[in-house]
Amino acid sequence: MKGHVVAEISIVPVGTGDTGLSRYVAACLEVLEGRKDLSYHLTSMGTIVEGPLDKVLEVIHKMHEVPFSKGASRVVTFLKIDDRRDKSSTMASKIESVMKLRPSIKT
Repeated sequence: MKGHVVAEISIVPVGTGDTGLSRYVAACLEVLEGRKDLSYHLTSMGTIVEGPLDKVLEVIHKMHEVPFSKGASRVVTFLKIDDRRDKSSTMASKIESVMKLRPSIKT
């Protein structure tokens, strides 16, 4: 959709005493659940969020705070934003455009 961005976020709590991150990821995803103004897709290395830029940044800020509330002493957040304004772009359309060129690729 025009006016929407696609963002990839990866939130890494540091200083937790545990190498497992699943409980932090699950807690961060709670922030996204039930949001009608955003779409999201969990991947093995992060979460992709799609929606209006202001709403995406708002929810990412909330997600960044979650590990602190769960006892982390430090949080490193990686963020990539694709803000395309010449035409509509979505998570699905980005994949579809590649699949047209390489239909043998498995997703």
